[in-house]
Amino acid sequence: MLRALDIRDMLIIDRLELMFQPGLNVLTGETGAGKSILLDSLGFVLGWRGRAELVRQGADQGEVVAEFELAQDHPAQAVLEEAGIPVSETLILRRVNTRDGRKTAWVNDRRCSGDVLRRLSETLVELHGQHDDRGLLNPRGHRDLLDSFAGLDQQRARVRVAWSDLSKARKALSLAEAEIAEAKAEEDFLRHAVAELDELDPQSGEEAELDSRRRLMQGAERLRQDVTRAHAALGADKAEGDIGDALRWLEGVQDGADGHLEAPILALERTLTELGEAVEGIERCLDALSFNPHDLEQVEERLFAIRALGRKHGVAPDELGSFAQDLRARLATVDAGAEHLNDLTKAVTQAEQAYNQEADALGAARREAAGRLDRAVMTELAPLKMERAVFQTDVSASDPGPDGHDSVAFTVATNPGAPAGPIGKIASGGELSRFLLALKVCLRRDDAGLTMIFDEIDRGVGGATADAVGRRLASLAEGGQILVVTHSPQVAALGAHHWRVEKRVVDESTLSTVVPLEGAARVDEVARMLAGDTITEEARGAARALLL
Repeated sequence: MLRALDIRDMLIIDRLELMFQPGLNVLTGETGAGKSILLDSLGFVLGWRGRAELVRQGADQGEVVAEFELAQDHPAQAVLEEAGIPVSETLILRRVNTRDGRKTAWVNDRRCSGDVLRRLSETLVELHGQHDDRGLLNPRGHRDLLDSFAGLDQQRARVRVAWSDLSKARKALSLAEAEIAEAKAEEDFLRHAVAELDELDPQSGEEAELDSRRRLMQGAERLRQDVTRAHAALGADKAEGDIGDALRWLEGVQDGADGHLEAPILALERTLTELGEAVEGIERCLDALSFNPHDLEQVEERLFAIRALGRKHGVAPDELGSFAQDLRARLATVDAGAEHLNDLTKAVTQAEQAYNQEADALGAARREAAGRLDRAVMTELAPLKMERAVFQTDVSASDPGPDGHDSVAFTVATNPGAPAGPIGKIASGGELSRFLLALKVCLRRDDAGLTMIFDEIDRGVGGATADAVGRRLASLAEGGQILVVTHSPQVAALGAHHWRVEKRVVDESTLSTVVPLEGAARVDEVARMLAGDTITEEARGAARALLL
């Protein structure tokens, strides 16, 4: 709940420190005293969109600090953790607005964005009033409010899972249909290209191998002549024979050379061994260089065919194999298209059935809950002097979506026989205030850590009706915290804590301040609200009677 609000140099407030309490907190004051400025300042620190010019005339910047006390497991803690901000039992929001319009915010001394402030504000404060388009008057939120009243979180979760499954199935079918349509449009090309590639059957690395063989064949004649000469020079009739003769001569006289020929003989033996290996290698080369001229034609024909096919399809020769696999896969899509589409269509049908089953169950639960909510609101309207009004929650069919296929709208008829219509358009100011209060009593969350603000929700009512409004507000504040800006003495008298907002002139500047009221000061304020500017003893007596 909101513990403290510190405002500096905002609009007509120079410095203001407020300490709020649990229960019903009422703020009163004459029209124009600055009550709305307090709400504007609180909305500013919470990141709400509001007035553009907030800095007090003559000041360089305005600043608002709000301190909240968080209960254990308060929803705000999850927002803080997600934003990487330290979590504690005390939450301090601080926001500065400079004269040139720059806004800077801190949460527990950590810089943060306006988006983080707004997400925190949704867990901290609810604002209700005649111009509350963020809450009960917004038809887009009525379905969520009904679901919250009925406790339908688990059923909604199941519907969302079913909708997600259905969306995925529809997307898969749509993609398959597009792929098959595209493949069918090029079916003739695919069949011709696959047949052409299958017939040639190019292999990875084959182009480089063929090119190497081609170059070898083209230079083979010149190479063969030189290699043949080398083979003759090293053969048995030349070097090999001469070295063999030399070895035999040396071995014949080795015994008489006293060991001097041992090393040369070993060297010649090694030379003969290596020379033999060289001759064998040369002979293998000669065999490789021996080819039929027709072989060159075949190599060139296949090499040129592979290169031409690569240019035709715009791929490298080594990629023709993988390219052929891609074409075969696209052709298989066409061939298996009917069966695949049939399977996907069945999957969509099954997903639709599952979704409709869950959505129908959710819709039935909503319609049952709508009746209970209507009866609860009507029960609350009677003490508010609106027993002849009719409140109805309309649950109608709408386009399917992740939250089901129902549309929910709160409608009212203020007089018997009068046509029902949207709550924000049919009810007058005072009636609207009471409808909103009755709805809030019925839709109240269990979260006692939420501060609710009612901005002149009692406008247009008085007497016993205003007293009933005040008693409903007091009841709603039990175990929680409510701030109410009011002009009703009956409502003000029921507050547990009372502040008066007033204006004063200092050095020809108008400033707004807030004064806590107790005892005689509170009696006088309630008397002023009853009697006007001139407070009589009779008004004070009436005020004391209200405050009892």
